Amino acid sequence: MTSLLMKIIACPVAVIIAMFLFPGVDYESMWQPIIVGLILAVAGVFMEYLILRQGTFWFSIIADFVASVVIVYFVSNLLWVPSVTLLGAVLTGVLLAGMEYFTHRFLLSSGKAQKTPA
Repeated sequence: MTSLLMKIIACPVAVIIAMFLFPGVDYESMWQPIIVGLILAVAGVFMEYLILRQGTFWFSIIADFVASVVIVYFVSNLLWVPSVTLLGAVLTGVLLAGMEYFTHRFLLSSGKAQKTPA
């Protein structure tokens, strides 16, 4: 739950920052990067649940980077006017992977990434 709350705020903010910071990340309206960010947040939480454990830290970050690039590129270009180039999606993915680095460190160190046996 902690991860979901963190990502619901951080992912849209990161995509909005990327919109102003990186070339090739152009959105017409503010709701568009927010929608992309929310999709990234849900996908990121799902991936953390499946992948993140002690020993999979770097694999999880790389998987988040790849998923972020794919989601930003394809979802952004499915929306009505925005234009996101592959370079813009990669730069946004790097920004999001940097954010995930700190999120995953926090989750692992606090024990919130531990799965309880069923």
